[in-house]
This record gives sequence, C-alpha cells and structure tokens, in this order.
Amino acid sequence: MLGSRKKIPTVLEFSAGGVVYRKGPQGLEIAVIRVGDRYALPKGLIEKGESPEQAAVREVQEETGLEVEPQGLLDKIDYWFVWPDESGRKVRHHKVVYFYLMACVGGDPARHDFEVDEVLWLPAPEALARLSYKTERAVLQKALDRLAGAGSDPAPGSPPS
Repeated sequence: MLGSRKKIPTVLEFSAGGVVYRKGPQGLEIAVIRVGDRYALPKGLIEKGESPEQAAVREVQEETGLEVEPQGLLDKIDYWFVWPDESGRKVRHHKVVYFYLMACVGGDPARHDFEVDEVLWLPAPEALARLSYKTERAVLQKALDRLAGAGSDPAPGSPPS
C-alpha cells in the first residue's frame, strides 16, 4: 500500500574540496586521503558565512595537513545517499560538492585530522586508479587535463617532499 509507506526525510548539503597536486621526483603527484578502505579527494561541509572556495581550502588543510593555493573551480558534482541520524532514523542526503584545483605550497601530511586514516602522495595515474568514487575520478581527470594544458611546471614555489 503506497499510503502506508513512511517518508524518509531529505537533507541538502553543500561541501567543497580539492585536487591537490605537486611536482614530485617522478612527475605530477596528487594528494589522496584514505578513510577505512576508501580512497577519496579531501572535502567537507561548507560552514555558514564561507564561500565554497574558502571551505575547500579549510577542509583540505584540515584533512591533509597541507597548505594550498586554490587555482580555480574544477567541477561541481552531486550525489545521493542514505545515512542514519543520531536517533538511528534513516535520512536521505543530497550532497553537492564543489572541487577546486589546488597547488601544494607547504604543510605536513602527518598533521591531518582524526577523520582521515592516511594521506598519500600518489603519481597521477595511480591516484586516478585508486580513487574509490567514479565522480571523483572524473574530477581528477579534469584536473589532469587542465594541468596538462598549463605546461610542464604548473606548481608555484617548491612544494614539500
């Protein structure tokens, strides 16, 4: 009976994150986070009063321990998932995430926050293969395409090893 089905509440969330890169000894490297068995790009919720770019810089710094210089919006993705709230009730989430291209200009990956198990610098092809989510692989591919068009040394300054 359709009338007896309980409606699942829906929450709209906005997040921001980044594709962080540096020029390593073997070429272009991408910062990827590991949470459990999932590999992802760093991202998090936009706080009240923040622009998406400000949130992206803050979240990337918190999740990776890296200092970054934003270099423009790459893409906006959205997806749906169901997650229980504090009381255990199912809640449907519609999440919109803004991703920015970011050059690493300093910092220390060992200073990542408690939400992240590990920060890895991976050669670009390995990062592309290792990311757990198809939408994030597409964002990374856009970043790689943009960087390929920027010349052989797109990173400002001397990022840390």
